[in-house]
Amino acid sequence: MRAFLILFFATLSVGCSSRNALDRHIDSAYRYYEQGDCGKVVLELSQAERRSRPRDNLQPEISLLRGQCLERQGLFVDAVETYRFILARYPASEYAYRGRARLETLRQLGHYQPDKPAIGPVARPERS
Repeated sequence: MRAFLILFFATLSVGCSSRNALDRHIDSAYRYYEQGDCGKVVLELSQAERRSRPRDNLQPEISLLRGQCLERQGLFVDAVETYRFILARYPASEYAYRGRARLETLRQLGHYQPDKPAIGPVARPERS
C-alpha cells in the first residue's frame, strides 16, 4: 500500500510540474511580447506547444500570440495564415473571434485581401 501511495504522489507531482512548466512558458511568452522580443516569444511558444500536445485546448491561445508576433515582425502573410488556422480549427473559441478581428484590422491596413489567395499559382518546371 505504501508503494502505491508513493507511486501515486510521484505521478501526481510530475503531472503538476508539467502543467506549471507549460504555464511558465506561456507567461514568459506574454512578457517577452510586451518587451517586443519576438524571437524569445517564438521560443517560449514552441516549448509550450511541445508540453501541451495532449491538451489541445491551449493551441488557439498559442497560435494567436504567434500571429501577433508575426505581425509585429512584418510577416503579414504568415500572420494571416495563422489566424485562418485558428478560425478553421477552433471556430467557437474566443481566439477565433480575436483572430477574425486581427484579420479585419490587417484588411483595413491593406495587408490582407480576402478575395485573393495568399499564395500565387505554383510555377511548374518546363519539360524538354
